[in-house]
Amino acid sequence: MADQLQRELETHGLPADVNDGYGLAVVSVWRGLLVWTDGTVFWWCTGWNDQRHRPVYAWHPTADPTRAARRIAARYADLRGSAPKRVQPAPGSRGGMPFRAGDPL
Repeated sequence: MADQLQRELETHGLPADVNDGYGLAVVSVWRGLLVWTDGTVFWWCTGWNDQRHRPVYAWHPTADPTRAARRIAARYADLRGSAPKRVQPAPGSRGGMPFRAGDPL
């Protein structure tokens, strides 16, 4: 089922890696977006519950990997929209490093 989800994610332009073992598989989509499956459902983290101090998960039956891929692609878009942007260092700068070897601490 993980391989099938991987193929569906590719139709959304999302390359993913699949790893399996011990009765579970994980589809690695992007930093912070891992999709697990036991063959019956897919599940992935959608956020954090501050009151309960634990992650919140979404799930989807493996019988419908096309719709699961759409939902995961939407989560990916959310994560990419909130990801910090990399700042290009200015020419002649220290490349964004806060200090160099030998600088006083």
